[in-house]
Amino acid sequence: MITCTLRYTIDPYKLAEFEEYAKLWIPLVNRLGGKHHGYFMPHEGANNIALALFSFPSLAAYEDYRERMAKDAECQAAFALAEKTRCIVSYERSFMRPVFE
Repeated sequence: MITCTLRYTIDPYKLAEFEEYAKLWIPLVNRLGGKHHGYFMPHEGANNIALALFSFPSLAAYEDYRERMAKDAECQAAFALAEKTRCIVSYERSFMRPVFE
């Protein structure tokens, strides 16, 4: 299993817009073969950092997701929302291997 960890720098004045964007992606990732573990919004501390975590059985499965995502109309609409609202300033993507027990 591989977990994609996204660390977003977001506009703190556009939290509602980012949350709308986040809620779009959870079912999309799940529909396209991943397991979304949720978005984590600012609460205490930094007001401009959000996280997202989702897993795939392998890096190859994630790469397949990326190809399918690029052709999916709902995914493109989610990207368009972020672009229109400019709620995301930047992001960093990392891949991690979870340890549960």
